[in-house]
Amino acid sequence: MNNLTDDQRQKLSDAALVARQQAYAPYSKFPVGAALLTDDGQIFAGCNIENTSFGLTNCAERTAIFAAVAAGIRQFVGLAVATEGGLSPCGACRQVLAEFSDDLPILIVDASSDAVVEVTTLANLLPNRFRREHT
Repeated sequence: MNNLTDDQRQKLSDAALVARQQAYAPYSKFPVGAALLTDDGQIFAGCNIENTSFGLTNCAERTAIFAAVAAGIRQFVGLAVATEGGLSPCGACRQVLAEFSDDLPILIVDASSDAVVEVTTLANLLPNRFRREHT
């Protein structure tokens, strides 16, 4: 399903759990952390950042990918998402990730146990995604 090493999985999981601690979630009280591994070994972390105008809220996964893209990175090899209960990325985050990866390995981490509870892929979570070829 994916080619992440045990060490990469551990580093991604740990980084997502740390990022979750930085979440700004005063409305939902549901902190989320994400960690995105680049093809050159860097990890970009993100947390959810809520806003009183709910439409302006940003998810942890998008925070991480936007930080990486802003740093000039476009190639990714893995993502970890840490939530209470181990939930997968929302549809908007899946679509944003699909802009940069066809089949990104995704680790789902349950923050209550610090354990990876699922290993899946972006292609599994978002089959037949919307994709427009760049011209």
